Amino acid sequence: MKFYSDITSLIGNTPLVQINTLTKQHGIKAKVFAKMESLNPGYSVKDRIGTSMIEYAEKEGTLKPDGTIIEATSGNTGIGLAITAAAKGYKCIFVLTDKVSMEKNRYLKALGADVVVCPAAAKAGTPDHYVETAKRIHRETPNSFYPDQYSHPANPLAHYRTTGPELWNDTDGKITHFVSGIGTGGTISGTGRYLKEKNPNIQIIGADPYGSIFKTYKETGSVPEATPYLVEGIGQSCPTENANMKVIDQIINVTDRDSFELARQLGRVEGIFCGGSTGTNFFAALEVAKDLDEDGLVVFIVCDTGEHYLTKFHSDEWMKEKLLLEPQRITAGLIAETKNNNSPQDLIFAEPNETVREALAKMNEYSVTQIPVLDDGKSVGALKESLVLTKLLEDKSLLDANVSEVMVESFPVLDVDASFEEIKQKLHERPAVLIEEFNRIKSIITRSDVLDIQR
Repeated sequence: MKFYSDITSLIGNTPLVQINTLTKQHGIKAKVFAKMESLNPGYSVKDRIGTSMIEYAEKEGTLKPDGTIIEATSGNTGIGLAITAAAKGYKCIFVLTDKVSMEKNRYLKALGADVVVCPAAAKAGTPDHYVETAKRIHRETPNSFYPDQYSHPANPLAHYRTTGPELWNDTDGKITHFVSGIGTGGTISGTGRYLKEKNPNIQIIGADPYGSIFKTYKETGSVPEATPYLVEGIGQSCPTENANMKVIDQIINVTDRDSFELARQLGRVEGIFCGGSTGTNFFAALEVAKDLDEDGLVVFIVCDTGEHYLTKFHSDEWMKEKLLLEPQRITAGLIAETKNNNSPQDLIFAEPNETVREALAKMNEYSVTQIPVLDDGKSVGALKESLVLTKLLEDKSLLDANVSEVMVESFPVLDVDASFEEIKQKLHERPAVLIEEFNRIKSIITRSDVLDIQR
């Protein structure tokens, strides 16, 4: 029989996957590899430290049988802790901010953990801050253990003992650059320390969101005031004990837009379905790799899976709301899918053989002033309320006439893949366009829908 003793035995030894198409598109000669930490059993790099901190605490005696593990987390460390806790029989309470995706919140609950949510806007050191809340719950809970991933030595130690050796062995010692986000600092500090010991010329690159303090802190020693950003799991508003700036050679700031766009591209082009912090790392990896020759070998961390963010940046609706949608994604189909529409149906239309009275009642019910006229899914005309009412003033009997007698020329029809520019061009001439998919009219886009996406 071949089997594993429990789920924690599956943690680590994640593979390297070469990036091919996207590096070619950027004209990169160096090899770029993704370290697939999303293939851990909890789907993130934090599985490594979850097990490491629990086992360390067991040996020290700070975590006792039937104990409760309490931690402040952006989700993934909590998942890593919860997996090991479930296998070992511990209870868990995790404190998140309201910035954390609903998927991670529900995942933690599915693993048996209790979840407390704090406002992301709370300043560090204030009672409502998620770290301070976790510490308070720890003080009030008997037989509890507070790992504090930001300072616990088993965090970077996990990567020194596992991630670093894996990278060195899997690249046959040819790795030239390692790229990782800086959150608690454990991944980059532990892995970086091991790689530097093997070859001090290896460059350790930190990828950090704009708004985080790490780049300024490393370069000047001062701590700027952090500003909000949307990427989860990396960056900080204050220095952390586990973030060893001496190990890091360079820190590259990355915008939310670039992080999310590259994370989405990794899925669409390379088949690597990942979270936003992976996009941050990949952007920094491309920045480094563009100046390297064929001997360059860059590895970046795939922090977690995109399944944790299906209602966040993997949602076109969410990206549109945050004004972060990539220009190439704004097609007729996408505008139609994400436009504001209070109608209970996808498309309000009239048929040529229904009465004008029925069509006007429909327009009144849904508060629209123009609708297409469709016959078996094909556009045959349009109804405009103002023109119909003008005709009714002259001949009220038209209320019981067929729509075909009062309809006007059809709105222009565009394919679902039509570009934003094509839509705008048509809307300069007409008040609306119809969207066709597989030879069937599916939706309508008006000028107000386009103005909404440009706001």
